[in-house]
Amino acid sequence: MADKTGVLADTEELPKTIVRRLVKDTLSQCSKHGDVLVLKDSLMAFSVCCRIFIQYLSATANDALEEIEFPELVEPLKASLEEFKKKNSLKRSGPSTAKEPGKKRKVEDD
Repeated sequence: MADKTGVLADTEELPKTIVRRLVKDTLSQCSKHGDVLVLKDSLMAFSVCCRIFIQYLSATANDALEEIEFPELVEPLKASLEEFKKKNSLKRSGPSTAKEPGKKRKVEDD
């Protein structure tokens, strides 16, 4: 599913506060003035780039396991990944009828 900017929405988002802190700290070190203002769109772009880079590293690491003669680790890692995905999908598809705090429930008379 794509959002209004055309970027695919991914369920695996990086924590925004950590991304903001890393970007501001790194750019502050590069700046002569010290403090740097980073726009919301720029933070989102950094976050997307970081997520893509992490996915690339993960894919490359999987290939490297076979190349450096550790194929016995591939199956346990794949099993762990599937278990992780299954747990996350259960969390996302949890009970949607749960009562939200602060909202009154409408009672209908028959």
